[in-house]
This record gives sequence, C-alpha cells and structure tokens, in this order.
Amino acid sequence: MKGIKLIIHQDMVNYRRPTSFQLRETYPLPPLSTVIGMVHNLCGYQQYESMDISVQGDYFSKTNDLYTRYEFKNGMKFEKGRHQLKVNEFGVGRGIGYTELLVDVNLIIHIIPKDQSKVKEIYQFLKYPAEFPSLGRREDLANFEEVKIVEIQKQELSNERDFKDQWHAYIPINWLTDEKLSIEGEGTDLSGTRFILPKVYELYNLGTEKKPKYKRNWIEREEVLYSGDFIIFEEEIVPIDEEGDIVFLNLEEE
Repeated sequence: MKGIKLIIHQDMVNYRRPTSFQLRETYPLPPLSTVIGMVHNLCGYQQYESMDISVQGDYFSKTNDLYTRYEFKNGMKFEKGRHQLKVNEFGVGRGIGYTELLVDVNLIIHIIPKDQSKVKEIYQFLKYPAEFPSLGRREDLANFEEVKIVEIQKQELSNERDFKDQWHAYIPINWLTDEKLSIEGEGTDLSGTRFILPKVYELYNLGTEKKPKYKRNWIEREEVLYSGDFIIFEEEIVPIDEEGDIVFLNLEEE
C-alpha cells in the first residue's frame, strides 16, 4: 500500500486534551482526529475520507502561556458587579487562563487513505497547500519540511529496533497484546501513557430542523500507548516504509 509521509516541525503548539479547562493541557503528540482534521481541511473535503494515521515524534520542553478566557451561563442576565461584558441583556465573565505548550516539536506522520486512489490527490494538496498549514490550534503553524509518497509494506525485522532515548510514538495497543515489542522503564515493567484517542466523529442534531444544535458523537476511537522507551523484537512483522521508518498502524484493521 501507499501513503503520504510528512516530516513536520512546529515551534510551539497545543494539542488540546478535551477534558482540560482551567489549564488547557496538551497531548504529547497530535491525536489521530487532529491530523485527520488537518488533512480534510487542506484537501477541502466536505465528506469524511477514511484513513489510517501513524504518529511519532518528540519535543524539547514544555511551557505555559496566558490566554483570555470567557465564561457564561446559558440565560444568565448581566449583573454589573459579576460580569465584565454585556452581550445584549446577557452577562459574560472575562478572565485569564493558562495553556500548556510543547516547544520545538518534530513529527513523522504517515497518512494512509483506505481509498488508495486518493493518495496522489492528498499528496498534491499537502505538497502545495492553499494556505499555511496548522496542526493543533489555528495559530499553531506547521512547517512541512518534507512531503512524499512512500510505499509501505509489512516486513520481518532482521534485527531488533531500539527506540530508547529516540522518538516517542503512539503504539497501537494490539502491538503489546501480540508481544511485538518490549517496553521497559526504570523501576517498572511498562513505561508509557495509555490513551484512548478520538479518531472519527459524526454530527447529530439536538435541536430542530429550523434551529439546529449539533454535537459531536465519536464513533471511532483507538487505544494506544504513548512511549519512547521500547524495543521491537527481531523477526516480528511490522509495517515499514521504503525509507526504513516503522509505521505504527493498528494491524487488526489490516
């Protein structure tokens, strides 16, 4: 199969975790839905195009930044001593919050559309984007250092691949259950963070036809382990691109 390989650098970025509010925490790498959203936006797709995503990379450090936070309660009238802003007759509170930022991020992303006839089309949109790409927030610009089409094949490793002190990756959980790799940390048998990453959603209407109110319903999530302290065993069969980089795909879907 073929896929698009992106080499990306970002100066400062927040891949927001949806359950964080007072401090807008970030995922350590962009979640699958964020990458898929970027691809759909740059390609101008109005319908969902099914695709698999492999994400690996690293960052130098973390820092925090201030942002302006607006809060309001549905139907609450404006009170001068309570609210900073008045919108029509309703009150809005304005204050500050904190955003967690990753600094000096480098990524290797593989995009594998289920419809392989879309590979060249997606490549063209990513190679020559109509606007400067962003990944994360709208202001989190992404510098595409390389965009290329690569052949991806399952191969048997002739030697074990040691990722310790190198890249981190979102490792599909079935790679662990199938014992394709060893993950060990100091003082523990399992080093990493387990995430259930959002991947695909659909919109459903909570309102009426005349006054629609849409909400996301996540219909597909993927369980992964984020780790940078692992070894993939010799003789294991894993997806590898033509340049020798491991592609972290959920093999149960293959």
